[in-house]
Amino acid sequence: MDNPKLFVSSHAPYWHNGSSIAIKSYNIMLAALPAVLLGIFQYGAPALGVVTFSIACAIIWELIMNLIMRRPVSIGDGNAAVIGLMFAMLMPAATPWWVVLIGTFLAVVVGKQIFGGIGSNPLNPALVAVAMIFLSWEGIMNFDEALLNYELGFPMTYPLATLKYFGVEAVSDYGLGDLLMGCHTGGIGSTFGLGLIIGGIYLILRGFIRWEITVSFLAGIFITALLFNVANPEMYAGPFFHLLTGYTMIGAFFLATEDSSSPVNFVPMLIYGALAGLLTVLIRNIGAMVDGVVFAILMLNCANPLLDKIRPKAIGKEMENG
Repeated sequence: MDNPKLFVSSHAPYWHNGSSIAIKSYNIMLAALPAVLLGIFQYGAPALGVVTFSIACAIIWELIMNLIMRRPVSIGDGNAAVIGLMFAMLMPAATPWWVVLIGTFLAVVVGKQIFGGIGSNPLNPALVAVAMIFLSWEGIMNFDEALLNYELGFPMTYPLATLKYFGVEAVSDYGLGDLLMGCHTGGIGSTFGLGLIIGGIYLILRGFIRWEITVSFLAGIFITALLFNVANPEMYAGPFFHLLTGYTMIGAFFLATEDSSSPVNFVPMLIYGALAGLLTVLIRNIGAMVDGVVFAILMLNCANPLLDKIRPKAIGKEMENG
């Protein structure tokens, strides 16, 4: 080479804090427990059946793929159990057993294993399953129909569906406190906003997820919903309604932050979260879907490799190789 150069930079932070995939997986399940327990308390045995069957099926599918692909058995790391739990939290309590069986197959086998296993999946596995079920059997994800036979002491209509089809006036009975405490219908583990917030803050404080994605996602939803509401308050609900309904909170803390499908650099994380939040409200307000969280996060999962190329300038100095 005519002009060889050396680059002197700061050393890489190759430190390990002693944690493992299993520890992270079990802490994620622990953080999700308050929201799951409230769902089981509200919907009873059917909800418990969906949760336990979903986790069991996800672990079995993982084990089968390990054996077929002749890989070390990985069910002990808890990742398959987390996928099964996340899938169950997004589903209605009345989900048929065969949907859980197919959904966990789609999540573990199609969403994770065919890409090479943990760390290689470009999309959130649980969201892959929910999206494919929604596109294949839309009625199963219709909470108003699925939970028709329940009487829980609060309006048994899905808030986002009510807003989309009947307007802002129809959701005026939903108080923010009721939404925060899970007094509305939805997925088994996605309605208890306070529980999800507590669990999410626990994960952030323990360092298992990054705050940048969560905060930017919620900020994107808040700002976009506020702009819509200011433009036409009679048609579009305010930002707090959007923050506390649907899959917003579980998306912010448990779905958008999934390691393999989200950025690792600071600026890309902010862009990723903000765009996912913006798309969520756009889909809800002017799109065909009732709740935009699932498809918004999946679309940003696809953009993740491009976003993660946005990196700060390397620290160091250039010197001639003399």
